[in-house]
Amino acid sequence: MNILKIDFGSPEQIASVKLRYAVLREPLGLTYDEGVLATENEDFHIAAFSENELVGILLLKPFHEQGMLKMRQVAVNPLWQRKGVGRNLVNFSEEFARKKGFKKIELHARENAIPFYTSLHYIVEGDMFLEVGIPHKKMYKVL
Repeated sequence: MNILKIDFGSPEQIASVKLRYAVLREPLGLTYDEGVLATENEDFHIAAFSENELVGILLLKPFHEQGMLKMRQVAVNPLWQRKGVGRNLVNFSEEFARKKGFKKIELHARENAIPFYTSLHYIVEGDMFLEVGIPHKKMYKVL
């Protein structure tokens, strides 16, 4: 498995939108807004590949003034789930963040993903809330 930062607008990034849609949006009957997708040019796009196949993606939105990144849009191809792809993506992202001088990663975890992030030492903060119509909790990790 190869994990790397991919460029916004690249064929790999365009493929990642399709993967994110299939895993995160389509099951909820949601779509992506092209205007919102265009703002992702400021994000770091971290992708996992097996050979030449994109198997996972996550985005890191920088908040430089706060020394913080927001991890979002974490998606792993269902055929590759529970095979370490998500864990490798998160571990790579944490090291990437440290090298860039960030001190903290925050995220909004879907209720069913909370145990995954807890196993990676992320801390739950606050109460459950609804986002895209489903329960989430805010989580964070100090790097």
